[in-house]
Amino acid sequence: MYLGLGNVLFNSKIPWKHHCVLILNYGVIFMIAARDNERYFTPEEYFDWEEQQLEKYELIDGRVYAMTGGTRNHSDIAGNLILIVKPHLRGSSCKTYNSDCRVNILNTPNYIYPDLSVTCDARDASSTQYITYPCLIVEVLSNSTEAYDRGKKFEKYRRNPNLVDYVLVSSDEIAIDIYHKNAAGEWVIYSYRSGDLVVLQSIDLSLLIEQFYEDIIFEPQS
Repeated sequence: MYLGLGNVLFNSKIPWKHHCVLILNYGVIFMIAARDNERYFTPEEYFDWEEQQLEKYELIDGRVYAMTGGTRNHSDIAGNLILIVKPHLRGSSCKTYNSDCRVNILNTPNYIYPDLSVTCDARDASSTQYITYPCLIVEVLSNSTEAYDRGKKFEKYRRNPNLVDYVLVSSDEIAIDIYHKNAAGEWVIYSYRSGDLVVLQSIDLSLLIEQFYEDIIFEPQS
């Protein structure tokens, strides 16, 4: 049974410790960085132009946006993710990519850099510039990007029918939210905290949440 509250529905059949929520819509939209260039780019122009830049840029609706820098914790957590996921998938047909790999938003000319992505789709072998059909996308959160990652960015990512898990990892505390697409095609949220077993159904992986945060030191909360 789903219990209504505002713009979300709570599933009473799932333990409350995992805060399962059916997503209906989002009210907050946030862009990751100021628009860097006033000209419009085609994807081909963007690929050629970005190769000449020192920073990475995302292409959204023909405009380029500079990627913002992250903290040490952000970098360390992203590194832990690669060390966890890549060995798990070794020997399979799936490929694991870090934040240097673009993801094309399906049926659009938009290209985004997630912190980690996994594709098991043979169609992605046809391009060296990007992937289009990831089953798993992970973003490590920061204060400046969290609203965008939860809202507008997820709205873009979930257009892809191949995407099963969209994972948001806090860099300020031990906290992970997984937006999972279930067998009925509904997006639900599983929220994990200290001591929980995190389940990534898209790649058949379960592990304690603390493994994502190995060697991470959090700043004291003020």
